[in-house]
Order: sequence, then C-alpha cells, then structure tokens
Amino acid sequence: MTLNQPSNQTAFSSLKLQPALIENLVSLDYLEMTPIQGQSLPHILVGKDVIAQGKTGSGKTAAFSLGILEKLDLNHFQVQALVLCPTRELADQVAKEIRRLARAIQNIKVLTLCGGMPFSAQSGSMEHGAHIVVGTPGRVEEHVRKGTLKPGSLNMLVLDEADRMLDMGFQPALDAIVERIPKQRQTLLFSATYPEGIKSIARRIMTTPVVVQVDATHDSASIKQHLYKVDEGASRFTALRLLLLKHRPDATLVFCNTKKETQEVAEALDALGFSALALHGDLEQKERDRILVRFSNKSVSILVATDVAARGLDIDALDAVINYHVANDLEVHIHRVGRTGRAGSSGIACTLYSEKEQYKIERLEAYLNHAIDVETLPPLSLLDKPTYQPPMATLQIGGGKKQKVRAGDILGALTGENGITGKQVGKIQIFDNWAYVAVSREAANHALNKLTAGKLKGRSFRVWRM
Repeated sequence: MTLNQPSNQTAFSSLKLQPALIENLVSLDYLEMTPIQGQSLPHILVGKDVIAQGKTGSGKTAAFSLGILEKLDLNHFQVQALVLCPTRELADQVAKEIRRLARAIQNIKVLTLCGGMPFSAQSGSMEHGAHIVVGTPGRVEEHVRKGTLKPGSLNMLVLDEADRMLDMGFQPALDAIVERIPKQRQTLLFSATYPEGIKSIARRIMTTPVVVQVDATHDSASIKQHLYKVDEGASRFTALRLLLLKHRPDATLVFCNTKKETQEVAEALDALGFSALALHGDLEQKERDRILVRFSNKSVSILVATDVAARGLDIDALDAVINYHVANDLEVHIHRVGRTGRAGSSGIACTLYSEKEQYKIERLEAYLNHAIDVETLPPLSLLDKPTYQPPMATLQIGGGKKQKVRAGDILGALTGENGITGKQVGKIQIFDNWAYVAVSREAANHALNKLTAGKLKGRSFRVWRM
C-alpha cells in the first residue's frame, strides 16, 4: 500500500472529467474539492484501487460517484458498478447523490437493492437492467447467488462505510459477493475508521491500493470533551439526567454498549417525562425508519443507541453526544464524539466513566496526546426541574410515493386556508406507502385536523400523530 500525502483543495475543473459532469458540478455549486475528493479522485480516475478514510460529511460519496460516472459505458446496458452500504438509509442517500451528479447525462439507470423490501419486485427491476447498483450486502449477495444480479460486466466495486459493514456482521456476505464478481476490477473502500479488520479485507480484495487519510470536517480531536466520574449503578443514570436537564439539547445521542442497556435507559428516561427512544439491532426496518424519522425531524429529543445500530446515521444537527459508558474501542469513541458539532455548529460531548473504566480514559488521553479534565456534575437540585420536550411533533400520513403523494401536496394542505404557517412545518419524508411531516408542537393539533379534514391528490388519507 502507498500512502498519499495531503494536498490543497483544487477545482473540480482541474480533473479529467467529461464536460457534462463538470457543467453539472458547476450548476450544483460544486467548485472546490474537499480534501478527501482532492486526494482520492485523481487516483480513482486513473483506475487505481483506493482506501479513503473520512467521516460522514467529508464528501466521500461525490468522490466515488464521479469515478463511477466517468468510467460508465452507457452503450453497454449491464451492471458496471456496485456500491455496498451498511444500511438502507445510506444506500438511498448514495443512490440519490449519484442521480444528482449524473443528471446531465442521459439514460443512466441506478437501482437500489436493500433488505426489508420485496425480493420479487427487485428481481423484476433487475430484469429491465441497470448501469449502477447500490445496496446492502445481505440483499445484494442474495441477488448474486440466485442469479437475478449478473455481475459479469462489473468493473468497479465500492465499499462505503466498510467499518460499519464489518461491525454489523456483513463479512460473510461481502466475501460471498467478492467471490462471484470479476477479479479484474477497480475496488474503492471508504471507511470512517481504519481498524485491523479493514486492513485485512483490503489485503484480500484490493491490488496495491493508495491510502488516503484526511482530517474530518468535524474533527473530534478538537471537540471539547467533558468527563464525569460516577459510581456503578444508579448514579450513572442520575448523572445522565443531570446533564440532560442542564444542557436541554434538542437532539442528543446517548451511546450504550449493549442492546439491553439501550432499551432500559430509553424506557427509564421516557418514564420520567423525557422524549427518548431506543435504537438497536433487534428492531425491524419499519420501526427503525419511524424512530429515525422522529429523531431527525426534532420530534424526539433523545436517541439511545448502540454503536452498531447508529452506523449509517447521518444526523446533521446533533447538539450533544453522551457516552453512557466509555466505548471499548478508542476509534469508536473518537467517532462517537465526532458526531457532535458538525457543519461549524457547536455541540457538547460528555463521557461517564467509573473506577473500572479508568484504564480506558488513560488510553484515550494517550491516543489524543493530552489530558482530559474530570469535571463536577451539575447540582442534584436540577432533578427537581421539569423535563423538556422536543420542539416538533410528527404526523404520519397513510399514503406515500406509490399513491403519488408529494412533499408539495402536504405543505399545501397544511398551509392552505386557515392552515398553519410555513415556518411551523419542518421536515417532510415520503416512503412508498406512507409519509411523515414534522410540525411545531404547539401547532400539531391544528395541523392534524387540517390534514384529516382535507385531501391530498383529491383523496382522503388517514393521518395520526406519532
């Protein structure tokens, strides 16, 4: 492996990209490359295997997407590129970004293949062909194994958030896919961390890869970390309550190390009047979607999650990260902390630790090359204060893409005659058979009545508050 040294950001126009791609980048205001794009794209475009380490928000999706689109042969209507992602949410985001970057090129077909969706419908879509497939390893492996996805023309494989795929147990599926695709191909591997598992997979499936490592746009080493020592047992939960009541963040991600603890902490917070939900690996996709919708649109203020369940989440405005326990892996801890204060906004990162975890703190300080001060917890008198509620509420609508419901229809129905104001409407997310809209909490009942009494696309849909 060769290590590529960081370089200054350069203009996209300096790359050897087809004019249509450059023109579209200009129309999207993509003028200057981010560090990860500037360092990886020149190697990608000349066909080298690349390992790129960068966190969410670093611009990695555009880096590999442009590499795929530049190499695509539109006259050859076969699957030429395969992008594997750990979750359906990320696969959908990636496919959307590829389509956006490709909009100046006619007749490019991008198909998503993810679990939780009917296999037969996906098989039917595959019969009509595609140039690019984006999917999760388990479902893609199933399509390859059953012959509905024929990878004989594949010349580019991308593993996006490869560390997360390994954490989620996708190693066997990845191995099975790699065994069935052409050996002569370009392989790109993007990962937020670079643990031994990634180095191992790179050695097996890549050829002399260039390694690109850049500082994240939300570098956790520069984020102020708050450290609090607690006793085992009830005092840990009390400390969590005190931090929440002091800072009262709109969006908090609390990390636990086990599924069981995740559920227990979320339920205990909920019982005390906080707005909290648990996210762990035992949830069905439908329930996971609902939880992520409510957290991302600010109608639930606390998400208690395991590291594996939080993989693939892309929550922009995260006000606080609280480590209920110190992570077992230092890089995982760094990645957790790096989720707060993104896009130039401020955020807080708090870690609770006990005497038993002291050695982890010492290892962390050595890793960061500086000491972290242990702080005093907020006063117990805060426990007498009332809990706080999120600013938004979510309404679910029993119609979605298949019923041709669009965001504009929902916005129009809410803000029409005697409706609520546009400022009171938040995020609108539309799935196949249902849609979600966030509205200001104080306007929720009025908004519910407006949608219930009104019509979308000339039809009445069932609407309920979550």
